[in-house]
Amino acid sequence: MGITRLTPSLVRQLVRDEEAGVRSGLLPPEAVAEVFRYGAVVGSTIHPFPRLDRGMAHAKQLILDCERQERTVDSGTVILAGELADGQGRFGRYWHAPPGGIWMTVILANTLLPETTRLYPLAAGLACCETIRHYGVRGRLKWVNDVLAGGRKIAGILSETLITPRHHEEYVLIGIGINVNNETFPPGLRDIAVSMRGVLGESLALDLFAARLLAKLTWSVGLLHYEERERLANGEGGDLAGEPLLVRQWRELSDTVGRRVLFGYDVQKKPQYEAVVEGITPDGGLLLRHLADRVAAVEYSGEIAYLD
Repeated sequence: MGITRLTPSLVRQLVRDEEAGVRSGLLPPEAVAEVFRYGAVVGSTIHPFPRLDRGMAHAKQLILDCERQERTVDSGTVILAGELADGQGRFGRYWHAPPGGIWMTVILANTLLPETTRLYPLAAGLACCETIRHYGVRGRLKWVNDVLAGGRKIAGILSETLITPRHHEEYVLIGIGINVNNETFPPGLRDIAVSMRGVLGESLALDLFAARLLAKLTWSVGLLHYEERERLANGEGGDLAGEPLLVRQWRELSDTVGRRVLFGYDVQKKPQYEAVVEGITPDGGLLLRHLADRVAAVEYSGEIAYLD
């Protein structure tokens, strides 16, 4: 089955038949239902393409075209490509995106406070990792945008914001790439990347895999909105002093805390310092302690490379 069989109704069916049960013990029943209502926009509109140059570029052009026509893009719109000819990750790095993988961009109208908006990469990473683990692959999260399986990269997330030039509407664009049925990688990736098929020894139905991913993203995106609403209702404003449930769920699936790392804004080209990761802050920052002078730091952008 290909991605063209992915429909909003399939996503909603999985939310009802699978996700509702998975989340039932995390919050009171009425709160769980409210989280899913907040997240229900995810996958409401799905545009599948056999091939695109870049999913992010297509999503941005769609937003701008709609603004010129005095229309708005439906929040939760999904751009899904069978393959990408010019896939790019962070810092414009080449992303290998052949047929057989999930190459997805989700467009979300941003109504969240800046403190909550910073959690979008964690929300997307959590959904990716949970989807991979559903199939028996023990994925782990690496701050801020990678999912690893056996120490090798199986998925990556790219998050960007776009403010439209005419009406100044703000959108969050979440790019997700997951190696599912694709098995071959270029020479530079063979030792550091892996696919679901490479681990499981069998192919998976891409439409069902993508639907499960969107169902889990429905939860994590809805949780951002629900928890912000609760803070505002309790008079806490945008304060994220207490650890949100989403951050706790992310941390439980991460192997980053406690690791010795090399940090840099672009760690491949300009590494800055070595540190130990001491934790994740409530608003998604990486809490580091420099190995050289033991000074603590919190980083919200950039990336890390594991040293052990």
